[in-house]
Amino acid sequence: MIHKRLTSDPPLQDQLGALVHDSSSEVHAKKCDYVRECELPLIDLGGLMSGDQRKKRKCVEDIAKASAEWGFFQVVNHGISQELLEEMRREQMKVFQMPFEKKASCGLLNDSYRWGNPTATSSKQFSWSEAFHVPLTKISEKDCYGEYTSLRDVMENFAAAMAKLARLLAGVLAENLGHPQSVFDKICNDNTCFLRLNRYPKCEISPEMVGLIPHTDSDFLTILYQDQVGGLQLMKDSKWVAVKPHREALIVNIGDLFQAWSNNEYKSVEHKVMANAKMERYSIAYFLCPSYDSMIGSCKEPSLYKKFTFGEFRKQVQEDVKKTGQKIGLARFLL
Repeated sequence: MIHKRLTSDPPLQDQLGALVHDSSSEVHAKKCDYVRECELPLIDLGGLMSGDQRKKRKCVEDIAKASAEWGFFQVVNHGISQELLEEMRREQMKVFQMPFEKKASCGLLNDSYRWGNPTATSSKQFSWSEAFHVPLTKISEKDCYGEYTSLRDVMENFAAAMAKLARLLAGVLAENLGHPQSVFDKICNDNTCFLRLNRYPKCEISPEMVGLIPHTDSDFLTILYQDQVGGLQLMKDSKWVAVKPHREALIVNIGDLFQAWSNNEYKSVEHKVMANAKMERYSIAYFLCPSYDSMIGSCKEPSLYKKFTFGEFRKQVQEDVKKTGQKIGLARFLL
């Protein structure tokens, strides 16, 4: 229940208040269940570059095992410098520090600014966050940056480094199932891959308020660079567990398309972000996606899923969200 009037930038409470009024519901007023903190499997990617074949194979096995058992893992020695990561974070914070009215109207980053959840029909579907959702094809365009000229070079370098890492990991996971590492190179391109810059403002309304509602990712895999505030939770053994931040690690998670392609060998796991009452949180996600007309078939038979294109999958997700307020995802494509 909303007990006091707070101001927020963006005006998240105004949007949430309208939902509460319309649905005659309360805002997550129940007592929080205990959520244990976990450390995700930590994988040193130095093993992939090792001349020692035993170390390389162990690294591949660790990546595959984490993808099958957790759907999530974290990586160190990933090849992206700490300097670049920190520079990207500084530039990201500058952009989000703009007043809401300017963020919403200036057309920055391909006019991709979004906040809250415009499709929410109840408070449980509302996300206490704001983001810029930028296609990779737009990152090099000068017109995307306006007065934030220093952001362009940093974003180009950051996106290139994340793309290289994503393709490396996707190739490793494909090879583990007996396919060439290059299997995704032809179907994944900059037209559909993107970066999402996230900010989760502090929220004093309720300890149950979510910064990002429970969901699975609709891609092959996602790489996340987050700060040390925490808030990411994932579903493990039918219970929510909180991910303990690791300063030097990037987080990797499997998306729906990889689960379908691997015939459920790798798992796309539901996850969410909890809002924080005292601190704002920042993260940046890179999403490895195929072209919309790419066919997503299972890599082995008998297949658990119908064949579908990424465009068909994306359209179905959008229709479900519009009709029901939530994503249904892979369940729509089971045979």
